[in-house]
Amino acid sequence: MTEYNVPSLYPKQEEFCKSKAKYTCYGGARGGGKSFVARIKAILLALYYPGIQILLLRRTYPELYKNHVLPLQQELRSKQKDKVATWNTQDKIFTFSNSSRIVLGYCDTEADVLQYQGQAYEAIFIEEATHFTEFQFNCLKECNRLSGQCKKQIKPRMYLTCNPGGVGHVWVKRLFIDKDYTDNENPEDYKFIPALVYENEYIMKNDPDYVKALESLPEDRKKAMLYGDWDIFEGQFFTEFKRSVHVIEPFEIPKDWYVYFVMDYGLDMLAGYWIAVDYNNNAYVFREVYESNLLVSQARDKIKSMTNEEIYIYLAPPDMWNKHKETGKSTADIFAEGNIFLYKTNNDRIQGWLQMKEWLKVFKDEQGKDTARLKIFSTCKNLIRCLPQLQHDDKRIGDVANEPHELTHGPDAIRGFCVYWTQEPILVSKKQELPFELQVDEPDNEIWW
Repeated sequence: MTEYNVPSLYPKQEEFCKSKAKYTCYGGARGGGKSFVARIKAILLALYYPGIQILLLRRTYPELYKNHVLPLQQELRSKQKDKVATWNTQDKIFTFSNSSRIVLGYCDTEADVLQYQGQAYEAIFIEEATHFTEFQFNCLKECNRLSGQCKKQIKPRMYLTCNPGGVGHVWVKRLFIDKDYTDNENPEDYKFIPALVYENEYIMKNDPDYVKALESLPEDRKKAMLYGDWDIFEGQFFTEFKRSVHVIEPFEIPKDWYVYFVMDYGLDMLAGYWIAVDYNNNAYVFREVYESNLLVSQARDKIKSMTNEEIYIYLAPPDMWNKHKETGKSTADIFAEGNIFLYKTNNDRIQGWLQMKEWLKVFKDEQGKDTARLKIFSTCKNLIRCLPQLQHDDKRIGDVANEPHELTHGPDAIRGFCVYWTQEPILVSKKQELPFELQVDEPDNEIWW
């Protein structure tokens, strides 16, 4: 084996280097020595397992170059005549004398991750994993397999480093902090090693001003960056959302409650929700359809097959009234052909998000317990997954970022319901023609829309 002097590590870093879990996540706060220990672990794997293929990723190339290319070039220099590894600038690969390789890459957009499909790496390092989407993480898992080049037996594994915050905050938190696993996920595969700046002896001794800077941050950001609080992250749009308040276990909806259906539809995704409103105007999202690649008629029939209640009103965004060039019909027309008559909601995004925040706002009930006007059944898994992951749009104040787009479908649908309730009520007689093509035959009663 090529001689390599392992730098001094503190206990949490040693624990990270010794971990053999399939997925090991390290960090949680600023200054924990994450990038440094990721590089050291990658080097040790390359030296111990001849022929191993290692992928080390950052989100952008400037971050990759500054945090890993330059430091690795220094760390892989040897006092001997030969270098520990040689660097190929064009391919961004460090090649060791034992045929091991550390490939450096980046995934600035979701599409960038597709370049790794079909490739095989026994070890994958995702630096600042909360900057990666769950889609990117899942794609990379497909690449984490035996390459056929490694000369020693090894089980493929992935190493993640991160702080709270970023587009991937929720999926990292679910797997490593909340330990909320699906049936296809093995809890024993996941290991989290928390690390704080106070455990970094080098920074504590040589850069105390950095620690003071973290301690002087605004309270919410300080909780995340200094103490590794995963319930708060920078850029989160719906800071009002609290799983313990907004997510409830299912119960039988009383038959005399009004039931609404609201949706966001496109060929890429049908996100539809059944919402019941109680006597005090509290709303309960109690059923979800979340399915892609459905034609308009298929989406309509899917909704009909899942509906067991009398729907008070079907809500849909304005783009569903756009005429299709091929048929001259709109999506709303095709729904009407199946006796689902849609009502056009207000598409003011800023106003809609503001109203949604009002619905999610937590307050004290008469017993002094936290509550909110909008509750979500635990069975609506995609809405619960997507809602807290939404971030602020960097360019449009008050709006939600549209990337990653998959996160927006469910919240967009709920926004339509929330903004509908802020519109001016229209007093109509049930004998009259309603303004949205829905006919009601019961005589002499009046209703507020």
